[in-house]
Amino acid sequence: MKTRRRSPSRSKNSGLTTFAQVARFSALATIAFGLASCAIAPSSSSRYPAKSDARPHEGVATAHRLPIHGVDISKWQGDVDWASLRQAGTKFAFIKATEGGDHIDSKFHENWQAARRAGVPRGAYHFVYWCRPAHEQAAWFKRNVPADPDALPPVLDVEWNGQSVNCPKKVPRDQALAMIDLMLREMEAHTGKRPIIYTDITFHKEILEGEFNDYPYWIRSTAAEPHVRYNNRRWTFWQFTTTGRVPGVKGDVDRNAFYGTDNQWRMFVASACDPRDHNRLKQAGICRDMDAVQTASIDE
Repeated sequence: MKTRRRSPSRSKNSGLTTFAQVARFSALATIAFGLASCAIAPSSSSRYPAKSDARPHEGVATAHRLPIHGVDISKWQGDVDWASLRQAGTKFAFIKATEGGDHIDSKFHENWQAARRAGVPRGAYHFVYWCRPAHEQAAWFKRNVPADPDALPPVLDVEWNGQSVNCPKKVPRDQALAMIDLMLREMEAHTGKRPIIYTDITFHKEILEGEFNDYPYWIRSTAAEPHVRYNNRRWTFWQFTTTGRVPGVKGDVDRNAFYGTDNQWRMFVASACDPRDHNRLKQAGICRDMDAVQTASIDE
């Protein structure tokens, strides 16, 4: 492109005018470039613009770029507007159901039915209480949680009860593993779906490393990516913040992400199995059938 040469006899005012035009052009160009950059590489919150975090952490920024997001809910979230939650792009919810052998979350049945009416896929979770026999906890879960064929797999929440007034102790590793094994088997027998194991960094390191590798894991890591905090643990769900903000919930709520693509999420819902395990576990009768289109892209 050719450039016109300016006359050396131009006035001071014309020079100022030209400077202003150049400055304005530069500013507009900067804005245009920024908008173009956003179009090419969306911000981490662009997929779910209505969702946010009261205390975002840069260590978990990659979670925001995953396509499938959800929440976990208990009575502490109060009254939930499930229609608004779904409209905000929430693809799943894990709802607290039971704890130990005699406690049920006071909002469980209300949340369970409301989530279904709103069309939010949901699963129930049981919080393990280490001072109660495993068979009593399994029986309590089965007594209070419907065996809904449309629900997501149930979740066994295993972490130490360090803040408990009545049961702050840790049990030996062998005892913890035996309790977990029994409850997982009983929950699977009741729901027809292989349970998900939820855990945190400490409990995983002390008890779960190398164990229950045929189960999907839902791990907590709110300040770093999972591979930084968990040794050799493949995960299916990632709880990346406890200070999330989502329409339909007042105040903080845990936000979670599924590991894979939109199609892998559809496969998970259809088969009740992590798609990466489907071919192997289907032979054992654990995963439900998927159609040919879904299976063809199982490793996408």
